Amino acid sequence: KIYFTDIVCCSMAIVSNGRCLCIDDGVNFIKPANIEKIEVHSPSFSCQKMEIIVTMKNGEERKCLNPESKFAKNFIKNSQRQKRYQLQSSPTLNH
Repeated sequence: KIYFTDIVCCSMAIVSNGRCLCIDDGVNFIKPANIEKIEVHSPSFSCQKMEIIVTMKNGEERKCLNPESKFAKNFIKNSQRQKRYQLQSSPTLNH
């Protein structure tokens, strides 16, 4: 399972110092079977660009994914579609 979190994130080398976490554009593709978690960080005061950080299944490695890559765009689109489906199919609570 790949988890989607609505945060702000990444590139190939990851540096955390109150600025962008990714120091370059990042990779264009990561084999989905190797992905444990993906974090998407929207632009913010501390970093003006969208960053996508991928935690690999080995748990030790994190990579930045190029938000402009076809792979990243498809992932974001599919995640948004999945979120909409989950919201539509969730049971309503009677109060």
